[in-house]
Amino acid sequence: MGEAMSSPFPLPDPMRRALDLAYAAAGAGEVPIGAVVTLDGRIIGEGENRNRRDNDPTAHAEMVAIRAAATHLGDFRLSGCDLWVTLEPCAMCAGAISHARIARLYYAVADPKGGAIEQGPRLFTQPQCLHRPEVYGDLAAAEASTLLKAFFLARR
Repeated sequence: MGEAMSSPFPLPDPMRRALDLAYAAAGAGEVPIGAVVTLDGRIIGEGENRNRRDNDPTAHAEMVAIRAAATHLGDFRLSGCDLWVTLEPCAMCAGAISHARIARLYYAVADPKGGAIEQGPRLFTQPQCLHRPEVYGDLAAAEASTLLKAFFLARR
């Protein structure tokens, strides 16, 4: 898809890795989204969109990264872990983030169409949501947005 855009501010390493995974997903013909899970600043799980390659509607980058982190820790609870993702998570992924007890969610760009954190259903604000992570958005909005737009433009 091309080289990463330079940012006037250095990105945290986990977000840079998530963006690298998004570029890899695009290169494989997948929607360019990448995610990593960190614990104490160390990556313990990562993923990129794999829906088409795996014929799996649940193979979103966040789900792949959460599964890898849970396997790494040997526990389905990811308390104390952070999730870094290049696009605001959808409702499915937001539910998994809550169930996994992710401590902090960092995302690169909002998703007005399918996002469920600060757009749409705002899952973490619902009374039925039993765990609400801290949320930090728009960490690499320009780069992630440009990557997504270029990907979809090339397919039209």
